[in-house]
Formats: sequence, structure tokens, C-alpha cells
Amino acid sequence: MEIGIIGLGKMGGNMALRLKERGHVVFGVDPSEETRAHYTEQGIPAVATNAELARLFAARPRVFWLMVPVQIVDNVLAEVVAAAEPGDIVIDGGNTNYKDSQRRAAMLAERGMHFLDCGTSGGVWGLKNGYCLMVGGPDEAVRVAEPLFLDLAAEGGYAHVGPSGAGHYTKMVHNGIEYGLLQAYAEGFELLHAADELDIDLHKVTHLWNNGSVVRSWLLELAERMFASEGQEFEGIADDIADNGTGRWTVEEGIDRAVPLPVITLSLHMRFRSRQDESYQGQVIASLRNQFGGHAVREKE
Repeated sequence: MEIGIIGLGKMGGNMALRLKERGHVVFGVDPSEETRAHYTEQGIPAVATNAELARLFAARPRVFWLMVPVQIVDNVLAEVVAAAEPGDIVIDGGNTNYKDSQRRAAMLAERGMHFLDCGTSGGVWGLKNGYCLMVGGPDEAVRVAEPLFLDLAAEGGYAHVGPSGAGHYTKMVHNGIEYGLLQAYAEGFELLHAADELDIDLHKVTHLWNNGSVVRSWLLELAERMFASEGQEFEGIADDIADNGTGRWTVEEGIDRAVPLPVITLSLHMRFRSRQDESYQGQVIASLRNQFGGHAVREKE
């Protein structure tokens, strides 16, 4: 099956390679000349524009898969639509707000095209292990693209979860849960690390927990790998944590639907806290404690 991957970054590039390995004809688009040359050498013809990409297809309908930052999806989509034809399928595999996906699906439907929203999980390990794909959109378009989903996914790692928007909604919640899991692991490891007098080896603990414990998981397997390769002091690694928007959207949905999400909400706020050089809130609290109780205030170093 032919497919055009738009955006050959860490995720898009690996997805292109996995599909090629499984016999699909894969084309690519990327703004970087170096990246285009790299993938062309590996048998994935890569061009600079979406108009050029559209001309590479021999079969119809054409399938265009976007793996680009959320900020530029509308601009890229406009270029694709300008080069596409009725019946063509556009898949957004990035992290996108589901309401935007519903809007884009309606816009393409007016032009006789199909839009699928595909929540994609698996990170840089997807090339080897396969991805987890959460797909939303009309049945007829999903059936056409399904061979791609099946070959990209890990065994059991693909599902058509509902109509337009359902794929990205499911991925949003997935990422919200991920925020909470990461925060819980991080807090637990910090508490273990703080018990200096017990000299607990975190690599040994993660290996232990990965064998029979109720908290074992793939994230914990990665933690075991991390502690083995990097130690447990993380010298030179800053503690500021980015958020890609999905955690915020999850919390907003909880508010809109009156669903309490205390763990996910706090994990999001902890990411904000990590990006502060110093906390004004902390300064206020320290000063107020001094005011009412005479508690000591530590001077800045």
C-alpha cells in the first residue's frame, strides 16, 4: 500500500521505516534537506513540499499521514488539501485536541475527503516494538487505511475507538494517566533516595519491582534501564519538565464534564512548578510562617 508520511522526525521517520520494512511503498516530506537525503538513501523517497508528495502516488485513494507539531497542523493540512482529491485520506497521528480533529474532519468531508485522528503511543521504541494506535473516524476510511494501522501496531495495539475525535480524545486521556504515573514513580524514587542512611540501590529496587510486583509496568522497566545506565544522581540533568498540551486538555475536560481528576491535575501543576527557578508561592508561604510563628526563613544562596 502507498502512503505519504509528512514529517520525518523521531516518530514519523521510525513509522516510515517500519511500514517500509513491512512491504508498503512509503514516501516522505520534510523541510530538512539532510533528513530528506537520509530517508531517500533508505528507499523512502522524500521531497520538500506536499504538492511534490501528491505527485508521487500511483494509486488512489492517496493516504497522507501527518506527524507534525500541533502548532502547524492547520497550515500543513491546507497544503495537503490543495494537492489532494476527493476520496483521499488524511491521518493526523500527532497529539491534537480532539475538537480540532472534529473540525478538520468536517472540513475535509465537505470536500469529499476523509480525515482520521490517530492517537499514537510507543515513542522511539515503536520502530522495534510496534505502536499503540487509537483511531477515530468514519468506518469506510478506516477500512482503507487499516493495513497500515495493523503493520504499525504492536500485536493487539490497534483499535478503531469511535467517530471523528475519538482517537485523539482517547490519546489525551492516555497521556493524562501517563502524567499521573510518572509523578507517582518520581515521588516514590525521591523518597527512597532521601533515605540516605539506608543506602537503597534504586536500580536494584526497580529490577525487584519489575518481577511480580503490582506496580510493575513498561515505565518501570524503563526506570530500571535508566538507573542502570545513568546512576541515580542525574548530574547535569535539569529538573524542568515540559508538557505537550495533552495534560492540560485532560484537566480541562475534567472540569467541563465535572469529573474529578485530582492526581492528573496535580501532576500537571508539578510540571509547571519544575520550570520555575524559584517559587514565588514558596517565598510567600515562608514569609507568612515567619510572620505568624517566627519560623526561620532561609536566605538565598
